[in-house]
Amino acid sequence: MRTYHCFWLLFWAGQPHQSFLTPLSKRTSGFPEKEKVLMLSGNSRQDLHRSKRSWMWNQFFLLEEYTGTDYQYVGKLHSDQDKGDGSLKYILSGDGAGDLFIINENTGDIQATKRLDREEKPVYILRAQAINRRTGRPVEPESEFIIKIHDINDNEPMFTKDVYNASIPEMSDVGTFVVQVTATDADDPTYGNSAKVVYSILQGQPYFSVESETGIIKTALLNMDRENREQYQVVIQAKDMGGQMGGLSGTTTVNITLTDVNDNPPRFPQSTYQFRAPESTPLDSPVGRIKANDADVDENAEIEYSITEGDGYDMFGITTDKDTQEGIITVKKALDFESKNLYILKVEATNTHVDPRFLYLGPFKDSATVRIQVEDVDEPPMFSRPAYIMEVKEDVPLNSIIGTVTAQDPDAAKNPVKYSVDRHTDMDRVFNINSGNGSIFTSKPLDRETLLWHNITVIAAEINNPKQSSRVPVFIKILDVNDNAPEFAMFYETFVCENAKAEQLIQTLSAVDKDDSYNGHQFSFSLAPEAASSSNFTLQDNRDNTAGIFTRKTRYNRHETSTYFLPVVISDNDYPIQSSTETVTIRVCACDHRGKMLSCNAEALIHPTGLSTGALIAILLCIIILLVTVVLFAALRRQRKKEPLIISKEDIRDNIVSYNDEGGGEEDTQAFDIGTLRNPEAIDDNKLRRDIVPETLFMPRRTATARDNTDVRDFINQRLKENDTDPTAPPYDSLATYAYEGNGSVAESLSSLESVTTDGDQDYDYLSDWGPRFKKLADMYGSMDSDKDS
Repeated sequence: MRTYHCFWLLFWAGQPHQSFLTPLSKRTSGFPEKEKVLMLSGNSRQDLHRSKRSWMWNQFFLLEEYTGTDYQYVGKLHSDQDKGDGSLKYILSGDGAGDLFIINENTGDIQATKRLDREEKPVYILRAQAINRRTGRPVEPESEFIIKIHDINDNEPMFTKDVYNASIPEMSDVGTFVVQVTATDADDPTYGNSAKVVYSILQGQPYFSVESETGIIKTALLNMDRENREQYQVVIQAKDMGGQMGGLSGTTTVNITLTDVNDNPPRFPQSTYQFRAPESTPLDSPVGRIKANDADVDENAEIEYSITEGDGYDMFGITTDKDTQEGIITVKKALDFESKNLYILKVEATNTHVDPRFLYLGPFKDSATVRIQVEDVDEPPMFSRPAYIMEVKEDVPLNSIIGTVTAQDPDAAKNPVKYSVDRHTDMDRVFNINSGNGSIFTSKPLDRETLLWHNITVIAAEINNPKQSSRVPVFIKILDVNDNAPEFAMFYETFVCENAKAEQLIQTLSAVDKDDSYNGHQFSFSLAPEAASSSNFTLQDNRDNTAGIFTRKTRYNRHETSTYFLPVVISDNDYPIQSSTETVTIRVCACDHRGKMLSCNAEALIHPTGLSTGALIAILLCIIILLVTVVLFAALRRQRKKEPLIISKEDIRDNIVSYNDEGGGEEDTQAFDIGTLRNPEAIDDNKLRRDIVPETLFMPRRTATARDNTDVRDFINQRLKENDTDPTAPPYDSLATYAYEGNGSVAESLSSLESVTTDGDQDYDYLSDWGPRFKKLADMYGSMDSDKDS
């Protein structure tokens, strides 16, 4: 017979805050009264029917936010293989196993060690297994079960925004949608009423209301006027548990603004306006400003002004200042106090944007009366014309009247006027004017050929008030008279070839006349009477204001006559007739067979090739400049001085000083010796240093005398330190070599310089004991001893 092994899951449901099971299909009311045992068979699904009341065998429930001091009991695991002898061991794995959930491995009891928050994690999936404690092998298949955290109402509703901003038009109907607020609850919406939110209004009544379930805010009062109140602050509360007692709540603020609509017509604060305007007010100048008040704002307060009627309808205009919404009354036509001194206008102000919904409130326009008083001013004299044009012949006699200007005072007083010429426009004083009647006359001769137009300015001023003056331009045209004789259009100098033939044309003449001719100029040409019969040339008038000069004979000789002067008489056809005599110079020249000129009067007409005077002068100047440059360069070379080794204390360039002096040997008293180093007092102050320029020499600094037993190395280090800190030391590198062997030489001195001072002979046999290097020296001194002995 097959053996069935069952895994028992025990749970505790009767105590508060303990785990319990829920039905699979629906939730039962209340909790089980006693402990239930469910058995799971791994071989047959029919075993599930052992569960009573449709409780799921593999699902536990725990209350969140457990506040007890002990661990919260979850349930119990039990296997039918457990005989109670401790041979089985229960283990738990999955979400939170060993940390959040622990199991008693002997009894199978499961406990929660920490407070659980459903909002952090609502479900935990764990796996349970029973194993043989001795072999470690499972005695039951691994089973999976779920622990669901049962929600409690521990989260208040939270609005999606801390502050809401909304706006609606003023005068809106009751129930107009304003804005919808939304609050969320983190609690479980599927269990109880913990997450069921109800909205209510705490502040803002009776103007607004809120729907309890949707959070939609609507208007609750009719005809809310922005002009009375524009801003409203509404406080909305969201409460869970369906709004019941004990529920948690949260609030938010809704700022509601009423936007403007055109529900107010413009109104003038007064019915009549009065302004004064001088009659001298320029055109388009403002006379005054009026304004109609409108309680609306922005485009709903925009106003257009217009003049609807009045006796000054065409004299004045009105425009709207877009910034201030004022009506600006301006002058369209010139004012004249003497003609009319009072104007009455009717001005209308109208809204440009009218809302048809509020037409029942009345017409959105208003009107007012404007009275404009024209003031008299002392006006300057006024000329009868804006400008005068006069004509006068250029040969008119002096002091001849050429025209008259007229001006009068436009005021009622009719003050007398005096005239004058603005001399800035007539610097030469060609014209003058009668100050009493305004007649203009000449004061200097006129010449049309010099200046055709004279533009002068006449000033008319009141005699009683000279500051009141006006000006008028006068344009005077000078008319032409025939007072200039014709003349050649250019200077004519022509030539005739020596081999010329008779009746040959050598030059064509033309003439000009400074005078103006209405019918065009007609000139006539002829030879002067004195040259008409004796001349070697003839003149032919072409009747087209030109004439030609022809040769009268066949050949000419330049050696006999080199130049001919031909007088020509030119006459015009105007009245009175003007004529002049012009001379044509004709030179006799040598020509080739084609008539091309070669030379005249034995003088070359074309200069031979060569340098011009300007080119020669330029070459000479270049040579002089070059010589001066060479002389200056040589002078600078002679005056150049040898640069010092060190130019200044700021010059810190590396200097290379070469010492090519080998020294004077033992007789060189300038050489350094250790005695001088040890005794600086022995330095001769008159001796100059060789490594610096004499001009930059500083006096040597006295230093303390070193002891005789001072080591040379310490002595040198001491002197180097003193020179490093010496501010008078020159800024250049110096190299001093101290050739000192030091003390303690085994061979002592090898010099033979003092051998002559010894009292007796010396034995040099010990040199042979010093090795092969001293063998030659031993032979030399040994041989000297043998010579002495011999």
